[in-house]
Amino acid sequence: MPKTPSSKLFDIIKSLSGPEKRYFKLFVRSNKSDKDNKYIQLFDAIDAQASYDDEALRHQIYDGQPIQSRKFSELKSYLYELILKSLQSYDEKSSVDYRLKSALQSIKALYKRAHYQDCTELVHKAKKIAAEFESYNHLLELLRWEKQVAYIQLDISYLDKSLPGIEAEERECLKKLANIADYKNFFYHIIVSIRKDSLLRSEEKIEKLNKLIDHDLLRTPDNALSHTARVLYHRIYGLYYFSILSYDKLYQSGKELLKLMETRPVLLREDPSEYISALSNFAACCGLLRKYDEVKDCLEKLRKIKGTTLNDELRIHIEYYSKLFALYIFTGDFEAARKAMLIHQKELKRFDRKFFERGRFYFQYFYIYFGIGDYDQALEALNQWLNLPRTDERQDLQSLARILNLILHFEMGNTLLLEYLLRSTYRYLRTRNRIHGFERRVLAFIRESNKFRSRQELKAGFIRLKEDFEELSRIPSERVVFQYFDFIAWLESKINNQSFGKAVQERYLAQEQG
Repeated sequence: MPKTPSSKLFDIIKSLSGPEKRYFKLFVRSNKSDKDNKYIQLFDAIDAQASYDDEALRHQIYDGQPIQSRKFSELKSYLYELILKSLQSYDEKSSVDYRLKSALQSIKALYKRAHYQDCTELVHKAKKIAAEFESYNHLLELLRWEKQVAYIQLDISYLDKSLPGIEAEERECLKKLANIADYKNFFYHIIVSIRKDSLLRSEEKIEKLNKLIDHDLLRTPDNALSHTARVLYHRIYGLYYFSILSYDKLYQSGKELLKLMETRPVLLREDPSEYISALSNFAACCGLLRKYDEVKDCLEKLRKIKGTTLNDELRIHIEYYSKLFALYIFTGDFEAARKAMLIHQKELKRFDRKFFERGRFYFQYFYIYFGIGDYDQALEALNQWLNLPRTDERQDLQSLARILNLILHFEMGNTLLLEYLLRSTYRYLRTRNRIHGFERRVLAFIRESNKFRSRQELKAGFIRLKEDFEELSRIPSERVVFQYFDFIAWLESKINNQSFGKAVQERYLAQEQG
């Protein structure tokens, strides 16, 4: 059986931004005499493909002529290496990391040729850049060169005067590197602890998380010895507060994190990825606390960020639209959400679908269609959500999707199908130990709904379920599901014989006035 061709060349080409693609072609042509060489032909052919087709590429590049597989493999391999080299060259123009590496290489070259004064000047210049960007690994190497250049010149006077200060700088660098490493390890431990159930509903798991957070290093941000470490400190607490559903503390922590990040705009320009995440998380928290003006502020900031890569641009698109949809959903403006969804889907076409994780959007698509009463489209979005690859870390959302599936088919009047779905949902939840108070009441209501013989009995059933939900929403370990979907508004729409969208909007206005 022939070996399946690797698609890594296809993946890297599809991940390039427009400027990166243009730079690659200039890079290749500046190094090759033949402007129509097969590297660019293959690059363009892959870039034009919607999905990877190795055999089609072979025929296109060699025009149907017989060609050895090894020769084609070598062509692809060399093109991959060319792309990597062009990206390195592209990054050297803007990346601080590359600038510092280049400076160190220049220092070494000057040193070998005994240009010691030039070495010293370049060392001091590079040290300022490394300190500004908290690049402590590079700073340590520069300090080593500072001593080495003084030593080779037998500048004993300089060493005698400066050595204590250089050694103190080295110790400080090592101390800060160790401090950052400690915070990173705590961050990763927190991630591992909560990702299997992104919103904890188990007291045992919350207790375990409390023990993890109860460490001297996390008692105060003063223990963080650098800007990088302080950012990690606030990110750790952001994850913690979100997981234990402490939204007021999450809001304060998120606000402090953004304020801290915005004090160093030079770092945000170098790598905006963490700032994108911080804005997104803060917008989500403001939405939960109904601070909608602050959500809009976050959306404006997200739109103004200039991504350095196509991946940055994709993340900005995802975070902007997911938070915009959430804002419309919170306020019950489902028609505005539908219009924004059409713009989002049009803009999304410039990104390769392979690099776009749509799980969160399928849920929002479902919510928006449900809100405008388009149950067929809501069902399609929900089925796409349910058919995503299942992983342990998304068990909470997979369980919620199955509950919403029951409610949707209930709305559509699919009585016979509901009996099957009820059994399969129960089995799914039971095998994953996901039957809590909320799930138990929903399953019981759907099961009993066939027994209601009149609208009055059905309305009474809705009223009882609403009372149960209101009681559950006050229990910390249960209220998380009510943050995902407004189940109480759905029940009010059934009780008051109105649309779901109207019920959500009325609840929003009542909360604003109250």
